[in-house]
Amino acid sequence: MTKKISYQNRIELLQGTLDLLVLQTLVWGSQHGYGISQAIRNKSSEALRVDRGSLYPALHRLERERWIVAEWKISENGQRAKYYRLTSLGKKQLSSERSRWTRLTEAIAGVLSPTSEEGKG
Repeated sequence: MTKKISYQNRIELLQGTLDLLVLQTLVWGSQHGYGISQAIRNKSSEALRVDRGSLYPALHRLERERWIVAEWKISENGQRAKYYRLTSLGKKQLSSERSRWTRLTEAIAGVLSPTSEEGKG
C-alpha cells in the first residue's frame, strides 16, 4: 500500500521559482528534460521534485521567451531526446531571477526574524 505524501511534508515551489531552477541547471550545460529534473532533485538533496506536468510547460514557456533553445540529440542511453540550452537572453534572465530570489528570501528572513523590540509584547 503506497502512502500519499501530504502537502505539509513537501516543499512547494513559489510561482516563478521553477524558471529560476531550470535556468540555473542549464548553466551547467545542455540537458534533456529528465536530466534537468534529476539535477534539481540531486542538487536539492532530494527535497525538490519536479514532475513532468510542471517541467515541460515551464520548458516550453522558457523557449517561447527565448531564454532557452532546444535541439534533438541522441541521449546517453541511445534514445532521441530534446536537449535544452541557455541562451544569452536566458543568462540575463537568470541574473534577474537570482536578484529577485535574493530580495525575496531577505524579505522573508526579515519577517521570520523580528528585531528584539518587535518580539516584546
